[in-house]
Amino acid sequence: MRQVDFSQGKIFRNIMAISLPMLAAQIVNLLYNIVDRIYIARIPETGTEALGAVGVCFSAVIIITAFTNMFGSGGSPLFSMARGRQDREEAAAIQNTAFFLLLVTAVGITAVGELIARPMLSLFGASEEAMVYALPYMRIYLLGTIFSMTAAGMNPFINAQGFSTVGMTTVLIGAVLNIVLDPVFIFAFGMGVRGAAIATVISQACSACFVLQFLFGKRAEYRLHIMTREEIRGCTKRAGDIIGLGMAAFVMQLTNSLVLICSNSVLSRTGGDLYVTVMTIANSSRQIFETPMTAFTEGTSPVLSYNYGARRPARVRRAYWIMFAINMVYSIAVWIWLRLQPETAIAIFSSDPVIMKDAVHAFHIYFSAFVFMVFQHCSQMMFKSLGMKKHAIFFSIFRKGILVAPLTYILAYGCHMGTDGVFAAEPISNVIGGLACFFTMLITVMRPLKKQEKEQK
Repeated sequence: MRQVDFSQGKIFRNIMAISLPMLAAQIVNLLYNIVDRIYIARIPETGTEALGAVGVCFSAVIIITAFTNMFGSGGSPLFSMARGRQDREEAAAIQNTAFFLLLVTAVGITAVGELIARPMLSLFGASEEAMVYALPYMRIYLLGTIFSMTAAGMNPFINAQGFSTVGMTTVLIGAVLNIVLDPVFIFAFGMGVRGAAIATVISQACSACFVLQFLFGKRAEYRLHIMTREEIRGCTKRAGDIIGLGMAAFVMQLTNSLVLICSNSVLSRTGGDLYVTVMTIANSSRQIFETPMTAFTEGTSPVLSYNYGARRPARVRRAYWIMFAINMVYSIAVWIWLRLQPETAIAIFSSDPVIMKDAVHAFHIYFSAFVFMVFQHCSQMMFKSLGMKKHAIFFSIFRKGILVAPLTYILAYGCHMGTDGVFAAEPISNVIGGLACFFTMLITVMRPLKKQEKEQK
């Protein structure tokens, strides 16, 4: 089990050592998330309706992910910077505090979610017909919240310690199990959408057990432990720092949920449930295409944080530009493919000719500015990795909350574009939000780092 040393060796190799296992894990994890939708769409007679209904649940799933990222993505950069400073006591305390916050929040979300599941789904755009499928899926999925938050929230700390293959295995265990169990519960046991939710919960539980076994065990460089009452009382400032930095990831996911709610609401009125299904397919496809981008940015994050904590500005700057170049090449390739063959992506989820016709047109609009997502992803990760929480939070809100959500209504109703307006809001926000984030990063981060590098020579 090789541990990556972020202070030594070539930056590109360090990034690849973390990113490639993470990419492999996230590709399979993507199947973990997508495979439910693929199988659900193929349930005899009711597949198309069930897919659209379960798509409404994704808003709630995104909210759970938002809280998970708040503590995982908020704590791991602080943890890495403490490691870079060689402050082992603080690094361990940050990890333990993040774990405590994850557990408490997971219990709270499960309790509240079960109580308000039906009105929550109605708010998210579920019709009475869709509620037949959405409500059972949501209630079962919520039972696995503590497992999903533990596995996904603590995995960044494993990667931040340099154990990328362990982090990869964590995801693979749950993902492979979910892929295997889905057809068993959905088709063999005849449980439909309930079976998909049960398979997901079982898979998440197994991933969580593996994460805890590693972090509580002797192989981890920083071992996890349950905080005492005295430690909980004394962790207020540390918890505030984790939440403050993690708020950017939280807001990003929360605004994604807001946008999905707005989109589904407008689409159900202007195009009906068919277009809610099309948006579900578009969002699911975007998850697929964003996966490598996310892997390389998340894989670069501990390299950025560690070297920033160790006051090595040249290595920080070089890591950013390597991350940017990799993602730009990848995004251009995806954009070309989607312009030429969008049908291949849509066919993963549905072969319905009616859906295919409308989805192709929607894809051309929705993914028209996919390349500009690189500017947002990379610059946002730079802010987060260096602990610049105000910048990270602002640009999380700016693209989705300030741009996409209002544009959804303005274009659909104000400009009389209907369903086209809903899909057009995404590319417009990619261009404006992405470039604004990028140029701000150049001024507020790259200039000071370059100055610091010159002073060290």
